[in-house]
Amino acid sequence: MSDASEKRQAIARQFIEAIPHCQALGMTLETVGFGDATLSMPYDKRFVGDPATGVIHGGAVSALMDTCSGAAVMSHPDGPVATATIDLRIDYMRPATPGQRITAQAAVYHITRTVAFVRAMATDEDTDHPVATSTGAFTVEGKG
Repeated sequence: MSDASEKRQAIARQFIEAIPHCQALGMTLETVGFGDATLSMPYDKRFVGDPATGVIHGGAVSALMDTCSGAAVMSHPDGPVATATIDLRIDYMRPATPGQRITAQAAVYHITRTVAFVRAMATDEDTDHPVATSTGAFTVEGKG
């Protein structure tokens, strides 16, 4: 692995570790590449949206997908030294299965001087059927 790629990956890890809600939700950076990232979040009863079903609240899922997308931007070889969400559209496909870890995978599919475009997907342990998908636009502030 080159020094440049190690630097980009270290930046993405620092990005995740610096966000308090990542620790509050128990997010873990699983992998980070060149414009892609995978984060996971354990099931936690504190984040249940419907006590009758035990399903995790959509806000926790959206936070995971947003953060994963930001990490993908930060790890891109042409990526920024900082990023922020401009726009994020999330389509919920089904409720996450109670008790299961949720994993988000995100990838930058286009980047300009000022904006990075990202697609992401969240799954629980049933990886054949997504919990949610998203597309988003993120700022590109400075170059790493």
